Amino acid sequence: MASTLSPGLGVDSAIIIRRTLFFLLLVLLTITNLFVLFRGLKSPQAMDQAQIGRNIARHGTFTTQFIRPVALWQAEKASEGTVAFENFRDTYHAPLNPLILGAVLKIVGADDPEAWQMGDREWVYRLDRVIAMVSTLFFLMAIGVNYLLVSRIFDIKIASVTALLMLFCDLFWNFAVSGLPQMLMMLLFACGAYFAYRATEKAVEGRVSAVPALVAGFFFVLLALAHWIGVWIVFGYAIYAAIMFRPRGLVAGLVLAMMLLAGLFPMMVADQVSNSPFGTAFLVLYNGLAGGSESFIMRLHDLDQQPLSTDGLLTKVLRTMILQGTDILPFLGGIVAAPLFFIALLHPFKRASIAHFRWAILAMWLAAVLGMSLFGVKSEGLHPNQVHLVFAPVMTGYGLAFLSILWSRLNIPRNIPILDNAHLILVILLSVLPMLLAMPQKVKIGMNIGEKGYPEWPPYYPPALNRHLKQLVEPDEIVVSDQPWAVAWYADRMSLWLPVKKKAFIDLERRAEELKTPFAGLLISPSSHGSYTMRELNQEFGVFAPLVMDGPALRATYPPGISLFERDSKLAEIFQSYRYRDPLLGLDLIYYSERPLRPVR
Repeated sequence: MASTLSPGLGVDSAIIIRRTLFFLLLVLLTITNLFVLFRGLKSPQAMDQAQIGRNIARHGTFTTQFIRPVALWQAEKASEGTVAFENFRDTYHAPLNPLILGAVLKIVGADDPEAWQMGDREWVYRLDRVIAMVSTLFFLMAIGVNYLLVSRIFDIKIASVTALLMLFCDLFWNFAVSGLPQMLMMLLFACGAYFAYRATEKAVEGRVSAVPALVAGFFFVLLALAHWIGVWIVFGYAIYAAIMFRPRGLVAGLVLAMMLLAGLFPMMVADQVSNSPFGTAFLVLYNGLAGGSESFIMRLHDLDQQPLSTDGLLTKVLRTMILQGTDILPFLGGIVAAPLFFIALLHPFKRASIAHFRWAILAMWLAAVLGMSLFGVKSEGLHPNQVHLVFAPVMTGYGLAFLSILWSRLNIPRNIPILDNAHLILVILLSVLPMLLAMPQKVKIGMNIGEKGYPEWPPYYPPALNRHLKQLVEPDEIVVSDQPWAVAWYADRMSLWLPVKKKAFIDLERRAEELKTPFAGLLISPSSHGSYTMRELNQEFGVFAPLVMDGPALRATYPPGISLFERDSKLAEIFQSYRYRDPLLGLDLIYYSERPLRPVR
């Protein structure tokens, strides 16, 4: 980018100043997002992976305290007998991110059950910030690797603008502090793309390209181990490798073999635990093909009651793929240059490596889109299956390059730097303004809250779980809840997702008693009654809807307060066992105990 500084400053000085400003902005935004604006984890999958990581740090095993009834059903079928709730093996998550979190939590001493307790004036769990720091570090490294990638494909100017757009992308920061593996995936994808481009350069020059092509495949396989949707990206890369690299099919075959070897151990464990090589993770298909009912399926204790329907399979997949196309801008973080990648596919780039490599990006993206269509994805919020964002930086590079080519064909005076770079300035403004306009109010709120922070309430209130519930429940007892991931992470207790059927609840309760890991109580939160309409709530929770709506009904009818849980004859047996009510936070977060509540120590 041409320097606009005074003539007294050389080009080297201008570069140093720009890089220093970028570094200062990077540090400022990192501190702001991790300390001033941070409100704790808010993704169920992030909390789930965090508590698995803590179990890895403690025991060296991939076990979970968050128990899905359907996973328990799978394990019972595989073992043909009763399965313990304690040390329950997880087959839902890809292993890489929890393993990394386990190493970090071991280093900071989080494997000690008595360490990292919340203080009386703390509202945000400190380990939440540790998890967010790990993800943020991956994001910062991803910015650096993507800068190297885009500068190798195009030039330093386009790479610099791409890095700046990444830095000011609100969606990227939201995922960075979420604890989800997307930032790890972005880093691994950038590493893989860098070596894939080097292999493409060698291939178009007629040189041997197998080594960088296989290194790229190694990083893409790691990406698949960070999130199972990444397997589809590996398939996309294998298709490109089979066409681009000679001898045809060799690199593709080796990459697929590499993926099979990497996934062999997790598949063997999953098959042993769940009688399926794909474990509980495969049931995420219900989220995509069954219209977003994954939570309902995970709470079933007999999957035979809800077989997966393949009626209209092709229509469902095509519909979801089209919806992803219409929402592509928010999926790519609102970076306006990124969708221009698809128009750049029509441009005949002069350099052969650039022209060929865009088809690699397209092949991997289309494969990922198909995977997301099968397993479900949404553009709003922090959807755990959202992997469009890993493609955003390199797509942005192509979009900026295409825009620069069009701009250069206009009669713009080259001696006026601001006009020469006006298209880049406009893209930067359009992309970063939403974040900049929202930042002052967010910072003001963050500064007013102070050191104790403010939790992601509703639905999560860590102090109630970490300081109160943890003392009410023994380590060998189970809490049945509508937010078991939060109980497992914050209270460090086993938690069963509230089953769909009353019979399943009673059967599991009896089995837990026999295994000497009894149900201690029920925790109901805004994760249920604050997240659904009344119609959806009745469909999702069925017979347990009166329990879920008990708190809101008590508040709405106070005084005297009418308890739907107590009055519902279908739940009379369960109410008699858990009739002691403890409002942990008003009537929005209630713990129903089987025994009179003990005083908090």
